[in-house]
Amino acid sequence: MTGGIRFFSAGPLSVIAIILILCLVIILIPLLVLGIIGAAFTRLGLSWIAALALVLLMVFGSFVNIPLYLIRRDMVRANPPGAGGNKLSVPWSIPPVWDTRISVNLGGGVIPVCIAVYMAYQAVMVTGSALLMPVCLCVVLVTVLSYITAREVTGVGIRVPVFLPALIALLAGLILSGGTGLTAAVVALVGGIFGTLVGGNLAHLYRVRDLEVTDVSIGGYGSFGAVFLCCILPALIA
Repeated sequence: MTGGIRFFSAGPLSVIAIILILCLVIILIPLLVLGIIGAAFTRLGLSWIAALALVLLMVFGSFVNIPLYLIRRDMVRANPPGAGGNKLSVPWSIPPVWDTRISVNLGGGVIPVCIAVYMAYQAVMVTGSALLMPVCLCVVLVTVLSYITAREVTGVGIRVPVFLPALIALLAGLILSGGTGLTAAVVALVGGIFGTLVGGNLAHLYRVRDLEVTDVSIGGYGSFGAVFLCCILPALIA
């Protein structure tokens, strides 16, 4: 001990044990989260393997963007350089300052839509067309609220609140279906996914030309978390 400070030497086995514990924690926590999410999906009638596969596909698919089309933005000036004292306003254009690529995210757009369509089809086959009205109302409600709360950030893109769409969809599913159960879960899931993508992304695309971003992904950055929660939270009330 020097100056009241004690020094301990750790042997190589202790260091290896600490590293192993840290590795286990890093590996087990994501597996635990995936297990909980997979268990929630099984309440919707999916097998454990199918539920876990869907979760993994969504997570890894979030890194894949499928290009749809390209927006070229031109800058327009009133008077060209060298016009001197010319007072006439002659619009002219220079080459595009940037291109904005519109794409759809595999994990946050394509796969969730497929899940929503499949769940809605299965539910309609069991309950009949009576489910369509609550689903449509939920879609409209989440769409409007997502559109209002989404933010267009210059240089970043479109940001959708992470928790709000899923919570609104969950509440709407409970109210429109009169309680918990598979019907409420399907209403919340379908309404949350479509409402978030339509209101939070598609309805804002007409303004991406002014955001000065190179890539806008439907269901990707800025909205993946909201769509992902719209898949998970409704499954908990099934």
